[in-house]
Amino acid sequence: MSIHPSLGQADEIGFIAGYLDTLALVERLHRLLLDVIKDEFERVGVLEINAVQALLLFNIGDNEVTAGELKSRGYYQGSNVSYNLKKLVDAGYMHHQRCEIDRRSVRVRLTDKGRGIHDVVSALFARHAEGLQSKGVLGPEGLEEITSSLRRVERYWSDQIRYIY
Repeated sequence: MSIHPSLGQADEIGFIAGYLDTLALVERLHRLLLDVIKDEFERVGVLEINAVQALLLFNIGDNEVTAGELKSRGYYQGSNVSYNLKKLVDAGYMHHQRCEIDRRSVRVRLTDKGRGIHDVVSALFARHAEGLQSKGVLGPEGLEEITSSLRRVERYWSDQIRYIY
């Protein structure tokens, strides 16, 4: 029986193959993003932290957050967020303090040293955004289309998880 009644079997098989290719691409892009960050840090001589830790610092930015909030955002799959936060605190990239209301919760924010890493990653992403546009790789409309499509997939997957439970 066909998954989608309006598609023929060949079309359905083609769609499934395309979907699997897209999933693999998303996974490769995430790994490649980490490699790009790693290369930038090697170029500028920052060898004390890894790409996942740099991405954590970038995503925290001006915010004060808990480890739980970072985990729930899900940017750091395949990494131990608590371990990375501890390493960043120990290395002086982040401040941490227990929450006054819930003593079990620890809030973190960037130090000046952490802000410096944030700025390096921010400059890298700005250069890449400019390069994508200036070289005609991707413009605003294409970026909007990709983002919109990925958000629809994100919503669909989130709905599937909610439906299961």
